[in-house]
Amino acid sequence: MNYNVGLVSLGCDKNRIDSEIMLSKLSKKGYNIVNDEIQADIIIINTCGFVNSAKEESIDTILEMAQNKKYGRCKSLIVTGCMAERYKEELLKEIPEIDAIVGTGNYYEICDIVYKTLNNEKGIVKTDNLNYNFDYEERILTTPNHYAYIKIAEGCSNRCSYCIIPKIRGNFRSRNIDSIINEAKYLSRKGIKEIILVAQDSTMYGADIYGKKMLHELLKKLEEIDGIEWIRVMYCYPERITDELIETIANSKKICHYFDIPIQHVSNKILKQMNRASTKEDIVSLINKIRYRIPDAVIRTSIIVGFPGETKEDFDELKEFLHSYKLDRVGVFTFSPEEGTIAANLPNQIDEETKNERKDILMKIQSEISFEKNKALIGEIVDVIVDGKVKNNKYYGRTSKDAPTIDQQVLIDANDDVINIGEIIKVKINKALTYDLMGVVYHESCK
Repeated sequence: MNYNVGLVSLGCDKNRIDSEIMLSKLSKKGYNIVNDEIQADIIIINTCGFVNSAKEESIDTILEMAQNKKYGRCKSLIVTGCMAERYKEELLKEIPEIDAIVGTGNYYEICDIVYKTLNNEKGIVKTDNLNYNFDYEERILTTPNHYAYIKIAEGCSNRCSYCIIPKIRGNFRSRNIDSIINEAKYLSRKGIKEIILVAQDSTMYGADIYGKKMLHELLKKLEEIDGIEWIRVMYCYPERITDELIETIANSKKICHYFDIPIQHVSNKILKQMNRASTKEDIVSLINKIRYRIPDAVIRTSIIVGFPGETKEDFDELKEFLHSYKLDRVGVFTFSPEEGTIAANLPNQIDEETKNERKDILMKIQSEISFEKNKALIGEIVDVIVDGKVKNNKYYGRTSKDAPTIDQQVLIDANDDVINIGEIIKVKINKALTYDLMGVVYHESCK
């Protein structure tokens, strides 16, 4: 019998890659991959367990999928990923429909686990393989056909006081360069034009296996691959962005002038309590350096508000920083007290109402900055990678300054042009929205 497998992937793009590898392994074993859980004999939920909102989404999804064991054709319900690693006993106890728990470092065993559950083995737990070695694996891409993520490292050896990741993903460990290059070539052969490098700390890449940070060298080798047109780097810790890395990006025609730098805060007091390695002065110096060397660089960051002990003065410092440095893309998150972290037990916890008020204030400031920056682009001609079609001659895409799913889009009027999804085209911007742009296909003859 050919069984159908449905997989729901939650959380980050590193999790997505694990899901894609599992799908490939199962497909090679003869399982049919389906997108509708109603048609699935085996349902896998690859969970996120990073913050409270992610945990709630994971639980809601598991409970929803569990209904298919009661009323549908599902014979096997398997929970994988970060939440499985972190809460294995609780999940099995509270949701008896779950047949197997698979941790972050055990997804390579998915075929054997599926086989066992189909043969009536229940309560299977495979976890605690945190520091597993990983290498290039074929995968079934769940992204559109023109972009894909590449995981260049796994785990994290930073010990930010609010973060649980090292306990559920293990210590930082890089893949070797040849493995990454082989994967990028494989993706290029499949028609991928944009590759997005991800890790918990991309700027640490290579330090553990080569004795020095090697992200800039990796990028130079990736540039040589035919077919790859855009290379994007995510999750760059500010203290590890070297002059060599900035120069490599500045001198490249393929590497996007896009810096994803999670600063989290700018109050030195709060940064110290977060156990971050940067100071406000370091962060400001880095921003100035990047903008001086690469004037068109886009800087994206994430900020945590409501960290224990964050005073009005600390928050005012954040507001002033946003007003002064006008970063291009900003995500604001409220502090989530994660059990097992130092920050969860710190005194002077902030109430939820105050956290949310501070988040709203920062997002209002950033929305005004974003709108002004977008208005300045009206009349500009930009390269846009086409991500999809809305209807008739209307499409949407992104500039090289925007990552998929998290940054803004360009809404494109193609007029009578025929546009292919994944194509990189010229677009003239004619309207600005707060977080999106609008434009028309541009031809040289339009001059």
